[in-house]
Amino acid sequence: MTLQARHYRDEVRQTVTLALPVVLTQLAQISMGFIDTVMVGRLGPAALAGVALGNAVFFMFLIVCMGVTMAVGPMVSQAYGAGTYEPIGRSVRQGLWLGLVLAVPATVLLWHIGPVLLLAGQDAATAERAQRYLRAIAWGFLPFLWFVVLRSFIEGVSRPRPVTVIAFAGVGLNVAANYVLMFGKLGFPALGLVGTGWASTFVYWMMFLLLLGYTVRRHDFRVFRLFERIGRPDGQYFRELFRIGWPIGASMGVEMSLFMMAVMMMGWISPAALAAHQVAIQCAAFTFMVPLGIGMAASVRVGQAAGRGDAGGVRRAGVVAVGLAALFMLGAALVFWTAPRAVVSLYLDLDDPANAEVIRLAVSLLGIAAVFQVFDGVQVSAIGALRGLKDTRVPLLIGMLAYWLIGVTSSYVLGFPAGFGAAGLWWGLVLGLAAAAALLSWRFHRQSRPGRLGAGVPAGAAVEPVPLQLD
Repeated sequence: MTLQARHYRDEVRQTVTLALPVVLTQLAQISMGFIDTVMVGRLGPAALAGVALGNAVFFMFLIVCMGVTMAVGPMVSQAYGAGTYEPIGRSVRQGLWLGLVLAVPATVLLWHIGPVLLLAGQDAATAERAQRYLRAIAWGFLPFLWFVVLRSFIEGVSRPRPVTVIAFAGVGLNVAANYVLMFGKLGFPALGLVGTGWASTFVYWMMFLLLLGYTVRRHDFRVFRLFERIGRPDGQYFRELFRIGWPIGASMGVEMSLFMMAVMMMGWISPAALAAHQVAIQCAAFTFMVPLGIGMAASVRVGQAAGRGDAGGVRRAGVVAVGLAALFMLGAALVFWTAPRAVVSLYLDLDDPANAEVIRLAVSLLGIAAVFQVFDGVQVSAIGALRGLKDTRVPLLIGMLAYWLIGVTSSYVLGFPAGFGAAGLWWGLVLGLAAAAALLSWRFHRQSRPGRLGAGVPAGAAVEPVPLQLD
């Protein structure tokens, strides 16, 4: 085996070692949405449509703000790779401040979003249900952002397993809280779809407090001085985090807006189309968590390699991540293509005549999802690698071109003027994701060339990787 082949083999091993708990964390978090959809589905298509709309709005806001706070990740991973610990504590402290600054206006907007949904052409009854759901889950916005900050720190120093444990504990809490609050158990009133919003708020607070407790109690984290002088905002690091983070948040928002517009346009077709979209997109989102986790691991691996001056390590980390993500998504696409009704049966009773139209549409959408799965995996792993280089502004421009100009436009044209309806909207998603995958992969190829990495990352550097320290 050549030296280069050994380096790639080692990179695969270390990426998988780091990515596995990150992927499991992502799967645990998306499982809460899966559980909500399954349990609300038992309340009927009307309730499912309300949660579909409310959930799309909530996560549109959350993804944007989460992306901004995710700047903590590359700040921490590059400092950790360079062996400088003081910037790590400053990044975490200002990340918590940043989360607070973002959460307050977002919560206020979510509380008053109902009229905006009506102006967007949504069914009045569906918009009213979505608003009630949002007023419950909005109180979980701040703790979720704080959880993301602490998670970014812990994963940035290559210790992701405690986050995974807490995330899976959150899944169990979510099932129990949904059961109690939605269906009125243990003396609580039956809150229906609003109950799942309050359940999510409770779970987000518990997850943050558990991760905070772990971080405070770890003796080996004390070297980072994470909470020292936390009451004093640090303007220099706050601005640097925001400088790196706002394009991340905007990029994630641009991508999310593609799917948000699909939700809105599905609502123009019918409540059944909206419910079918919710089922199919939840399936696609579940498999998407694997390449998303790989992309987050790529951000850490690329950032650590850049921090220690390993040009070859930067390139290998990105290439391996994209390859692993594409390989997994090919397998997921095969399942969606060959067994769509079995997948839909996880959410809806196939024998209930009331669900017939939703099932028919959901099955057709899963066939299209099988196509965009691979493009989605490539683009998210490529953008994760770019974030490890703190390259965030050009990927934002790429996202605007791919998702808005190509994706949203083609979704509308194929869905309405061309007359393909719900299927046309999803083929537009395929075109947008394919463009993003191609352009982001090309961007990483350019940015990871030795001559582009800067003086701190010399060409041909042969530096031993920092060993992973997993609990």
